[in-house]
Amino acid sequence: MKQKKLIIFMPSIEDGGAEKNLFIISNYLKDKIKDISLITVSKKFKNRFSKKIKIISPRSNFWDTLSRRKKFIIGLYLLTLQIMKNKNLLVFCFQANIYCTILCKLLGVKIIVRSNSAPDGWSQSIYKFFCYKYIFKLADKVIVNSLDFKKKFKVKFNINAVCIYNPLNKKEIIEKSKYKNQIKFDKKKLNLINVGRYTDQKDQMTLLKAVNRIKDKIKFNLLIVGKGLEKENLINYIRRNNLIKKVQLKNFQNNPFNLIKSSDVFVLTSKYEGLPNVLLESQVLKKFIISTNCPTGPREILLNGKAGFLFNVGDYKKLSKLILNYSKNKKILSKKILIGYKSLNRFDYKYNLENYFKIVSSLIK
Repeated sequence: MKQKKLIIFMPSIEDGGAEKNLFIISNYLKDKIKDISLITVSKKFKNRFSKKIKIISPRSNFWDTLSRRKKFIIGLYLLTLQIMKNKNLLVFCFQANIYCTILCKLLGVKIIVRSNSAPDGWSQSIYKFFCYKYIFKLADKVIVNSLDFKKKFKVKFNINAVCIYNPLNKKEIIEKSKYKNQIKFDKKKLNLINVGRYTDQKDQMTLLKAVNRIKDKIKFNLLIVGKGLEKENLINYIRRNNLIKKVQLKNFQNNPFNLIKSSDVFVLTSKYEGLPNVLLESQVLKKFIISTNCPTGPREILLNGKAGFLFNVGDYKKLSKLILNYSKNKKILSKKILIGYKSLNRFDYKYNLENYFKIVSSLIK
């Protein structure tokens, strides 16, 4: 039988960890699959994909200015057209998982769903809970990116998901970290950094509250890199609390690795994740990590605290104490950095990409 066509579905591509994995996985599969296409409304990212991947998107760039939900609708319409032309295909869904699963099952095609963030962040309402519990089961395969994530799917939805860790290209991260950056870091101070979208999920406000408590106790600089709707709230807090000389916000960077390398401590304050790439990247660059013990990923990456500090979501008082602890005990705590670095083999680039291909190849025949 002729091999199915593979359609990768991600209607709204932004700047984040899910997107990094989309680029890596898609470009790996392009040499393994004869006929591969990507459905997206975000055409501005098309140069991040191999030319072997056919981009299916609206002709006009106007559609890329719409909200994420509207992009989902357009993406689903484009997917419907493709399925009506040829049902001998496999859909690999990175986004709008519920809607895409319903569509594929109604039209009789197989679907692989990759869930990017823990259900704690998107299944709070009873309606959503039942939708995810029963509709996710219709997918032919569900992939998650951490073991804790896999357990939550089993307990919460009784779904046997497959765990594949995010492929980590250590060589690329190290090479990109060598690029010069335009920000000068004062080596006499403790340099803290956070990289992530300015959203409620990433909760950088907790970090600002923590450093505000210790602004008169230690000398530090904090750099927050990202973009998003919460930026104004962060700026207002910085101004109200006289943190302008100590905290700097910088717009999103395609290459934040040089900034991470120049810092001392990476701080993650997320309320929920899947498997935060930025923690893995920080470990590659041998940075000390302080992170929320949020669902899911950080506890797994930091080996339950053996490879860094963990604190409860939103506990800015505890975070401030952990920053002070590190500033006073850098040499002793450097052992945690080495433990984290040595544990990175489980995120091996080729090994995890091959696991993705195994699942795709089992369903595309």
